[in-house]
Amino acid sequence: MWKTLKRLILILILANILFIVWGRFFNPPITITQIGGYLDYGKLQREYIPYDEMGENIKKAVIASEDQNFFVHQGFDFKAIERAMKFNEKSTSGKMQGGSTISQQTAKNVFLWQGRSWLRKGLEVIYTFIIERVWTKEIILERYLNSIEMGQGVFGIEAAADYYFHKPAKNLTKSEAAWIAAVLPNPKKYDPKNPTKKLNKKHKWIMQQMNHISLPPNKGK
Repeated sequence: MWKTLKRLILILILANILFIVWGRFFNPPITITQIGGYLDYGKLQREYIPYDEMGENIKKAVIASEDQNFFVHQGFDFKAIERAMKFNEKSTSGKMQGGSTISQQTAKNVFLWQGRSWLRKGLEVIYTFIIERVWTKEIILERYLNSIEMGQGVFGIEAAADYYFHKPAKNLTKSEAAWIAAVLPNPKKYDPKNPTKKLNKKHKWIMQQMNHISLPPNKGK
């Protein structure tokens, strides 16, 4: 019994290591979140594209919106985590603030599932630690922008650019990229085609923050 269990655990560990190494060179064939999107909305709109074809505007927009220290930290932004914890402790409305980095969100979206369980969060920490050491920052950002949900059944920036603005991602204007980035906390709720007052406010803030974001030269794979 124990030998079988140990063997199974070893196989799972080796399979995960191979998947992570494989992920350095290829986008995931499908993710758990994408399967969930298909089951919820009866469609799976996505198109993977390489980092250099994404254009600078969307990269700056998501970094401005989600993780301004992305190219500096090693997977975790402890100041952002501390800030989120303090906000959540004081919150009386039930509204929660997240402190996850783009690296953590990539680990979750590529390897894991959605939700707030301690198991999922613990695995997310492990995967984040590993991909930060096996992948480059450009690979992490590419996987993120190709796998993240950006609308109802819409995954990845190329599909989102086509869905919202009928153009490829590389041709998105600064404003269009900011609109897409603005929906990321809750792409099932928010829609750039019909923005709420809150979404308009966030779009304006992202536009301002993008002016302070610079992208380092692509180091490749």
